[in-house]
Amino acid sequence: MPINSFENYPMSWKPSIDKMKKPIYIELARQLERDILEGTLLPGTKLPPQRELADFLDLNLSTISKTFKVCELKGLLSASVGSGTFVSYDAVSNAYLLEDIKPIHLIEMGATLPDNDSFEPLMLQLKRMVQEADYEKWFGYGRSGESHWQKDAAIKLIRRGGFKTTVDHILFANGGQNAIAATLASLCKPGERIGVDEHTYPGLKTVAAMLSVQIVPIKSIHYEMSPTSFEDACKNDNIKGIYLIPDYHNPTTTIMSVENRKQIAEIAKKYNQFVIEDASYHLLHEKPLPAVASFAPEQVIYIASLSKSLAPGLRLAYVAVPSQFKETISKALYNLNITVSPLLAELTARTIVSNQFENLIDRHREQNIRRNRLLNQYLSDYTCLGDETGIFRWLLLPRKITGAQFEMLAAQNGVQLYGAERFVVGNSNPDRAVRISVCAPNSLEELERGLRIIKDLLDNLN
Repeated sequence: MPINSFENYPMSWKPSIDKMKKPIYIELARQLERDILEGTLLPGTKLPPQRELADFLDLNLSTISKTFKVCELKGLLSASVGSGTFVSYDAVSNAYLLEDIKPIHLIEMGATLPDNDSFEPLMLQLKRMVQEADYEKWFGYGRSGESHWQKDAAIKLIRRGGFKTTVDHILFANGGQNAIAATLASLCKPGERIGVDEHTYPGLKTVAAMLSVQIVPIKSIHYEMSPTSFEDACKNDNIKGIYLIPDYHNPTTTIMSVENRKQIAEIAKKYNQFVIEDASYHLLHEKPLPAVASFAPEQVIYIASLSKSLAPGLRLAYVAVPSQFKETISKALYNLNITVSPLLAELTARTIVSNQFENLIDRHREQNIRRNRLLNQYLSDYTCLGDETGIFRWLLLPRKITGAQFEMLAAQNGVQLYGAERFVVGNSNPDRAVRISVCAPNSLEELERGLRIIKDLLDNLN
């Protein structure tokens, strides 16, 4: 204990550690993690200043700094320049949304799945492929030099999503999550930082944690990333790039304005920031807005996946990569995958180049509208953000119940959905909200049963 007495000093955390255990910073980090997981330190708690904690424990300041760094890399803490260090709001939330086994007793309204309208046409296309004389090639290794026409198909799909590019920029990945992982692995070193929305896609959070890449929340205005806050982060938070979902943002459903897309692109060029543009939901638009990549093609890695627009089992993504990043991202994809499935690559390409692709997109959109109108009918008394062509909505909760509490309440009554705490980043304050997937239920009838349960729960809160 130091000379100064801290007995009655107001500190949010007063750890007690065994200094005989070495290294001390690891032991202190373990104590901090235990206190967070056991609820002694609650999400949002501001920790004592590092120098103050060093004095309290009679340790070197560098020991405390290393402790905080370890916990930041694990996603337990979030530091803001000029504000201090906080227990992350998402420190104890589970970012892994899909369980190993689908709960039989729950109506699935959590996972962001398209309806199953495209399954039969894809199955018929697949049957034709495996009946061809040279069907064996679909089960071998794919080679990038043999996929030129498939890249032409990728160009067509990406253009349909609002971005014009050329085949020399196209790489293939085993789904959007795979492309995000390869991009972060190739462009960021452990401990480096990227900016994201205050609520973001949980898959990005889990990949960043796996790679020890820190994610920094960038403030939003009306759920759109603020260009001014992005520029401030470039100046003050030492970020290397940002991750965006400009269309049907997951989870808040926002569609970024064209003006904000232009400003974000200009700031990225000004500060030489890379931008990961996740285009998972671009195809839900009947007439897509210009992609952010349109305004900064040399800064933006554009990821177009098919699991949200055609079928979740189509684990294929097309990645339009600027020349400056292509070699490193290509190597990362090779190290992660060796190759993508020739079967899926060919099936997807044939679906795209035929008129079948547009027909499937239109059929999904019709289903989305039908399901969203049913939701609007049941939840008309509540604020449920989102467009009727989207596959999920963002329900703002009444009174003081949290998203996590409502998620638990819904599960107890037979509905799976996800609270804001699963999506929140760092020391951002989570919305009192839940994400509702309107297309995950197997039928309109099942969706209606789920909506009736949600409405009854909401009504009982009032």
